Amino acid sequence: MRADIFSKLQTARRSKTPVTLVDGLDGKTQALVYAHKVEGDLPEAVVKEARDRLRDNKSGVAEIGNGRWFFDCHNPPLRLIIIGAVHISQTLVPMASIAGYEVIVVDPRASFATAERFPNVTLIDDWPDEAMEALKPDSRTAVVTLTHDPKLDDPALEIALKSDAFYITCLGSRRTHAKRVERLKAMGFDDAAIGRIHAPAGLDIGAVSPAEIAISVLAELTAVLHAKPIVAAAA
Repeated sequence: MRADIFSKLQTARRSKTPVTLVDGLDGKTQALVYAHKVEGDLPEAVVKEARDRLRDNKSGVAEIGNGRWFFDCHNPPLRLIIIGAVHISQTLVPMASIAGYEVIVVDPRASFATAERFPNVTLIDDWPDEAMEALKPDSRTAVVTLTHDPKLDDPALEIALKSDAFYITCLGSRRTHAKRVERLKAMGFDDAAIGRIHAPAGLDIGAVSPAEIAISVLAELTAVLHAKPIVAAAA
């Protein structure tokens, strides 16, 4: 590996910046592909393949045009930040953990966020805005708000919408979300920013119980992660 490429790759890894190392198997080309820039000279189709593989965290070899390329993806761990230590969270936490997410539950209400209710998971009892500022959501982070309380959900959303979080969702009906939109606009967010929120939360699978809602949320989150078409849940 070239020294300059190695140095930039190490810098990206230390800063938890997603990047794909691309090697032309003819031995002539080596480059780094990030979400929004390319370090090196690559065909457009190779850059697209590198970004698709980075999104899916899928290293490997591919034949593109007349060449063969090796793609080595370097991603920080997937994280799921859940605002609200509620019943849905109790089911969503183990599901997301099994799916490979580092899960963090944020809730300042001591009677909700207990180790008995949430064993083997990171619990943060700070106010959501303080917790989110410290956690610094990135492009490998999903944020799910479940409290139904604007005093808790809205501060978390304010930080999430200013971040690169790849998935943001909120529990509640369409009417509840319409009121949420009004509050966010009053904070200064435009339609494009607010449009990043998936609401109502989850895929429309007829979910009723907390466990079923958790399944629908994790399914939608997975679809967004892999850029697959989704259908929003009904009100």
